[in-house]
Amino acid sequence: QEQWVETGGGLVQPGGSLRLSCTASGSIFGTNVLGWYRQFSGQERALVASISRGGGKAIYADVVKGRFTISRDDAKNTVYLQMNNLKSDDTALYYCNIVPERSDYWGQGTQVTVSS
Repeated sequence: QEQWVETGGGLVQPGGSLRLSCTASGSIFGTNVLGWYRQFSGQERALVASISRGGGKAIYADVVKGRFTISRDDAKNTVYLQMNNLKSDDTALYYCNIVPERSDYWGQGTQVTVSS
């Protein structure tokens, strides 16, 4: 079973920034589209950003477009999510996975809380 580890969450004020990181097995990273998902309390996980193999193309959900940036470093087996101009509506548990997701790849996630 692959171990996905998300880090970088925390408490931030509205308008602030956070950078999330996620690492997993190298055998997964280089050959898959990678994504960041988030889960609001009591709801299903939803994809917010994805990045192609090689990193040449990124796709964002409309609600984060222009504020979030996904990137990947396959040499470090790491995918990042730079989040700027955070809003209270961004408060959620954030996860990474391949796209489409695999149920056995979900990690513990990292909590992002945006509050003054």
